[in-house]
Amino acid sequence: MKEDIDHVTVSVPIKDLWKAMASEMRHIVPHVLPDIVAEVELLEGDGGYGSILLFKFCPDVPKVTHQLEKIVEYDESVYEIALEILEGGHLDHGFLAYTTAFKLTQISETETLIDIKVLYETKPEHNHTPGDTIKATFHYINSLEKYMLKDLS
Repeated sequence: MKEDIDHVTVSVPIKDLWKAMASEMRHIVPHVLPDIVAEVELLEGDGGYGSILLFKFCPDVPKVTHQLEKIVEYDESVYEIALEILEGGHLDHGFLAYTTAFKLTQISETETLIDIKVLYETKPEHNHTPGDTIKATFHYINSLEKYMLKDLS
């Protein structure tokens, strides 16, 4: 497995951010990415470790209709969550395996550091540039921060 790692600081309190990225993810993502995700359906579990989520993409999203993900890490005590793609999405675009992990660390009462790790394996014929996997994740985090700041104000 290869990995891309990076981090970003957001102006959102850690407890609010954790709630949005973990326990309330399926309700928040369609509002954060309205042009990409139409709905997130909980297929199995309670939204925590081992849960399976179905991300249904908007009709305008090219070459993909859904992404099935399993929460493979979920630890509220240290603010860590990881999601592994089981079907669709990135797996339809040259990847054999794809897992995104987040670790949140409080910087101040209003700022949180997000450490991001994407573990992936590509198909032999797939030409992948290291760091590209993080781009979609940064888009999500930037959109989430904007959504939450608008909601918190």
